[in-house]
Amino acid sequence: MTAFLVRRLVGTLPLVIGVSIIIFGILQAIPGGPLAVYLDNPYITARDIALIKHQLGLDRPLYVQYTRWFGAYVVGHWGISYSSGEPVARLVFDRVPATLLLMGTSFLLAMLFALTTGVYSAVRQYSLFDYAVTVCSFLGISMPVFWFGLMLQLLLAVHLGWLPVAGFGTSGWPDVARHLVLPSVVLAMFTAGRWSRFTRAGVLEVLHQDYIRTARAKGLAERRVVFRHALRNSLIPVVTVVALDLAGLVSGAVVTETVFAWPGMGSLLIQSISNVDYPTLLAILMLSSFAIITSNLLADVLYSLLDPRIVYR
Repeated sequence: MTAFLVRRLVGTLPLVIGVSIIIFGILQAIPGGPLAVYLDNPYITARDIALIKHQLGLDRPLYVQYTRWFGAYVVGHWGISYSSGEPVARLVFDRVPATLLLMGTSFLLAMLFALTTGVYSAVRQYSLFDYAVTVCSFLGISMPVFWFGLMLQLLLAVHLGWLPVAGFGTSGWPDVARHLVLPSVVLAMFTAGRWSRFTRAGVLEVLHQDYIRTARAKGLAERRVVFRHALRNSLIPVVTVVALDLAGLVSGAVVTETVFAWPGMGSLLIQSISNVDYPTLLAILMLSSFAIITSNLLADVLYSLLDPRIVYR
């Protein structure tokens, strides 16, 4: 396993470099490029644009610009934000805790829903509970995140007044927790239905295997058969889906943070796009890509933990 991890980490480097080249190239291709924010300003003359271009090194060949940017990014120098004038690294990492809190809470809620409802639906196949979970799962999969968020705001915050409409909360952790309820539920809904369906399908497939019949024939309790023998072996496809869905969770966090004015990286990304804040955009997109690559690596590690027959060479 150690040799496999070392090989994967080494193999990740070309992937990170390839992703960085694609992101850098796409942002260079937007109309106006990195100087788009200055080109729309009527008070900045062509001479000023040329001077800024020279100071930022944008008059050099693209490969030189990329090399300088990537080298500086690796050592933590992410540039200065065009819109706020603050260091991008500080701007981004000030938002990371709020995003991690939202995504972590949503992830736990989604996993709790998926595992409990998926397993129970498989054990009680074609029961009323199974049909109810199926309907709820398809509703969760098909509903747009922003629409569901707006409906919850209208019902629970505006009409009933049970929860805050938006914001982060500034009066301690109880206040933060109240503000966290609606966005975390909305973001959890984004993936919980899909994960529940995969859990149900995986458990159903395993429950019909010969070794499960053998375990039952030995007189093991049904709960032990399900949770000790069936659930563990059915989680491999779920781990794959969870790893692949992380990108969707990140994009869902962008929408959710915008709807609920949550001060995380998602709302910062939207602000950066609106302000054409080139350095901040580069930093956030690279950080998101790295998070997705890391999640796929963790999924490979989980495979071998769930099924010892999987051996990496």
